Amino acid sequence: MSDHHVVVVGGGFGGLQLVNGLKSAGVKITLVDRRNHHLFQPLLYQVATTILSTSEIAWPIRRLYADRPDVTVLLGEVTDVDSGAKTVFLRNGMTLGYDTLVLATGATHAYFGHDEWEPVAPGLKTLEDATTIRRRVLLAFERAEMESDPAARDALLTFTIVGAGPTGVELAGIIAELAHFTLPKEFRNIDTRKTRVVLVEAGPRVLPTFAEELSAYAQKALEKLGVEIHLGKPVTECNAHGVKIGETFVASRTIVWAAGVTASPAAQWLGVPADRAGRVIVEKDLSAPGLPDVFVVGDTASVMREDGKPVPGIAPAAKQQGGYVAKVIRARLSGKPAPAPFRYWHQGSLATIGKSAAIIDFGRIKLKGWIAWWIWGLAHIYFLIGTRSRFSVAWNWLWIYLSGQHSARLITQRETMREEG
Repeated sequence: MSDHHVVVVGGGFGGLQLVNGLKSAGVKITLVDRRNHHLFQPLLYQVATTILSTSEIAWPIRRLYADRPDVTVLLGEVTDVDSGAKTVFLRNGMTLGYDTLVLATGATHAYFGHDEWEPVAPGLKTLEDATTIRRRVLLAFERAEMESDPAARDALLTFTIVGAGPTGVELAGIIAELAHFTLPKEFRNIDTRKTRVVLVEAGPRVLPTFAEELSAYAQKALEKLGVEIHLGKPVTECNAHGVKIGETFVASRTIVWAAGVTASPAAQWLGVPADRAGRVIVEKDLSAPGLPDVFVVGDTASVMREDGKPVPGIAPAAKQQGGYVAKVIRARLSGKPAPAPFRYWHQGSLATIGKSAAIIDFGRIKLKGWIAWWIWGLAHIYFLIGTRSRFSVAWNWLWIYLSGQHSARLITQRETMREEG
């Protein structure tokens, strides 16, 4: 093994694909992440909506590389980078020297200048976010069961999702199904079928990145589930009592934010140009401008396609970028010519609406309905890590499809009624 040290910050799709691509490359790799697990983010909303448990979509990073002596895993948070000294700084005071640095630090939710909304309208990026949302959803029904004031009960049974991208649409569909089909027989004082699920989108249509015909189908499928859709008006106020959509106030005790993202502070660490979302505007080989030994991939990077459109911030894009950078590093170490500039191959866009409807946009081929739902499910099962997870998730989906019962409806935190009051 050579002395070349590759430091990878971030154990998401891009970071892991990079590490996997450097197997047997003869380098030392240090992988740093703030959490000890790799998270399958595309299914995070299913943890938030009681379909899956946390262990089914997350895996300990150390376990993934237990048989790779070239990989050292550190649980830590990077706070800065000195690109001149080739040093990475961690919050605990530790420093790491590197020969090659790969930043795959992802993104978090953006509140467009209203960060004070975050406590009452959590986003969905981590397992903690998912379990917080799940707790709030379940507790809303529990509190409504004991509430005697009709107005307060209606507010508890109103769930608002801000943002009608894939995450917002998927959350709205499943919460509506949960209220209208799964829970009605379990409560005595309330009729959960009277639950309001409100989906708010500032733009003119839901799923704006999909073809218009698929967007229209998704809207009809959501409305069939009873979801109220508000288009063309942004949220102008958000507090513990509800949201203001334009000039209309909607009393709602449970709000979920799915309206936007902002990148990690990687551009600030490096002192390089960034786009409006804070993503590093990378070179064609995904290196940071003026820093050939620093690469940026995934949601942290702003990458343009040949048609001038940005590469979407989705898992397949991050994996392609991580794999590409691994090839660049291998070529440099072996003295071979660098690979051609990065080109993104779009494998299609997918979104699900409830348990038996989905849309898929492959470009020329567009699918919708239950066929798309089955393809969506098979694709996600394929990308899960490990046979046990694939079997477990497949079984949960089959059980819900046949019985309508969600298996992860547990409120486990201590003193939850006091904490969320």
